[in-house]
Amino acid sequence: MENIVAIVGRPNTGKSTLFNRLVGKQIAIVHPTSGVTRDRNYGEVEWTGKKFFLIDTGGFVPHSEEKFEKAIRTQVRQAIEESDEILFVVDAKNGLHPVDNEIADMLRKFSGTKKIILVANKIDTIEKEPNLLEFYSLGLGDPFAISAINGYSTGDLLDAITKDIPPFDENIRDDRIKFAIIGKPNAGKSSITNALLNEERHMVTDIPGTTRDTIDSTILYYGDEITLIDTAGLRRKAKIKEAVEFYSTIRTYKAIERCNVALLVIDASDLLAELSKSSDIKSAKFKLDQQDVRIIEDVIKLRKGLLIVINKWDLVEKESNTAKLVEQKITEHLKSYTYLKFIFISALTKQRIHKVISEAKAVYDERAKMVKTSELNELIQNEIRITPPPSLYGKEIKINYITQLKSSPPVFAFFVNDPDGIAENYKKFLEKKVREKFGFKGVPIQLVFKKKN
Repeated sequence: MENIVAIVGRPNTGKSTLFNRLVGKQIAIVHPTSGVTRDRNYGEVEWTGKKFFLIDTGGFVPHSEEKFEKAIRTQVRQAIEESDEILFVVDAKNGLHPVDNEIADMLRKFSGTKKIILVANKIDTIEKEPNLLEFYSLGLGDPFAISAINGYSTGDLLDAITKDIPPFDENIRDDRIKFAIIGKPNAGKSSITNALLNEERHMVTDIPGTTRDTIDSTILYYGDEITLIDTAGLRRKAKIKEAVEFYSTIRTYKAIERCNVALLVIDASDLLAELSKSSDIKSAKFKLDQQDVRIIEDVIKLRKGLLIVINKWDLVEKESNTAKLVEQKITEHLKSYTYLKFIFISALTKQRIHKVISEAKAVYDERAKMVKTSELNELIQNEIRITPPPSLYGKEIKINYITQLKSSPPVFAFFVNDPDGIAENYKKFLEKKVREKFGFKGVPIQLVFKKKN
């Protein structure tokens, strides 16, 4: 997805409300107090078969020496430079503000190279559109009247945003194998890439955030061309201090979208530090770093394969079963994701580095696997007979037929007399049985329930 659209404007014009409206989720914090959006929010928008990446920025306050407002100015300027389109949001209810003029002055410098849409917010009826007249003085064309809070004309705004964006074609497949190397800053991603390439192609330092963009490299693996996407370190939005780093995060998420399998690199020394707080490592309470959990959730949400790469294993004092214990602790913490695949390596000493590609390729193959319908029905229907779905309000629930609809990512269809009658815990039971019988290690699978014709 190459189209980036940024929302800019002074504080409290309704930027975050518009962001939530267009993305279709309550992501940004919406509050009448100006300056609430301290961090940038971002999300994917799809409209009439077209997709773009939407960014919500903080309110622009010129000339202020307050540290936070100075940082936001930097972020807004970076948003303007990085985006393909800009939505400049003004408050049509309260009228033109001097800061609007200053932002317009800044935007006019880009009017020849970027699409700029002047969005007059807080107009909820056609009768209020005369309020737009004073905004013509900004010199950015016709103001687009909307109400973000109730959706007035936001469909027309989406038409305008996507006018020059080509439709997204899900049938166009890129058959190249792509592995994205992702993770928090300083986990050793570039070192792993260098070790895999067996050359110092990327700069490697101990400074978090050295890699600010995604870098693609290609290796040949038993006749298959595999693209390695080395990404900038993912960091929680609350900790992103530099605008450049924020856009690196966006590129990283786009890299996850592009890949077939994500290789999440975790620093082993950080991991074991958590466990070493207890005198008895086996009974220690353990929580995976929240940042890593969020990365895992994002990869699974995008239905990509996932290999957990525990790096710097050479630095860990360990016993013979330490790796198995770490695996167990991570799995226990994540609960829902019992199918994850792990590998323990050292990019520095090259310990098991040669297995990274083979393990990632195994996940790729699992993701591309198709199970025969006859095998599915024979093995899973037998489990269903042993443990049938619970009745709903006295009505017997029958699963008549199972088939795999697609692979990469795998989707299984269960044809049922009442699809709404399948309880969530029974869906988890069915997924568990599919995995027990057919594998799919490291791969999110989707179960859909359809009405039997």
